[in-house]
Order: sequence, then structure tokens, then C-alpha cells
Amino acid sequence: MIDLVLVVAGLVLIVIGVFYDFIGAIGLLRLPNFYTRLHAATAGAIGGAVVPMIGAALVALGAEYLGPPRFFLAGAAFTSSILLMILAQAGSHALARAAYISGEAQREPILYDALREEGGG
Repeated sequence: MIDLVLVVAGLVLIVIGVFYDFIGAIGLLRLPNFYTRLHAATAGAIGGAVVPMIGAALVALGAEYLGPPRFFLAGAAFTSSILLMILAQAGSHALARAAYISGEAQREPILYDALREEGGG
């Protein structure tokens, strides 16, 4: 019974990840500038990759027919999701800062610019 609950919960998380990927793709197409598109890409990466990997870990734990390697699969998926959750945010921050400092991205819709006050750009 617990195996069925794990598999169903994992599949639900995978479907939620598909929804996040879809919303992130729409955001990349429809949002007006680099910074908001970067936000959509990061949200899509977190929701569209981390959540389904946790779902895949749950599915692997619930799939008894895989035998003992299922614990390795679940651990690898969970560890990868934690690393991606940390690195996606750090990478998007580095991209945004580099675009700001280089002046390549359009800045017009920014109402308050804290980096300009600090001498960051």
C-alpha cells in the first residue's frame, strides 16, 4: 500500500513539474526584458526540474520491481535536485549581475536601482 502512495505522489510531482515547465516557457516568450525572462527561466528550472526529480525519487522508492538499485536511483535523484536548487539560483544571479555590469540588458523599466547607488554598475 505504501508503494502505491509513493508512486502516486511521485507522479503528481512529475505532473506539477510539467506545469512549471509550461509556465516557464510561456514566461520566456511573453515577458518584456532580460531580467524578467531570467526569473521565468529560473522558476521553470526549479519547479520544472527539481520537483519532478523529487517525484522520480518517490516513484523509484515505490517501484519494488527495481530491487535494491531503487535506493541508489532515489538517492541520486534527491541529491541532484538539492544541487540544482542551489546552483540554479546562484547561476541566475551571476547572469543577472554580469548583464547589469556590462550594460547589455535593457534597464528602462527598473524603478529603483540599488546597484547603481552602491556603485555596482
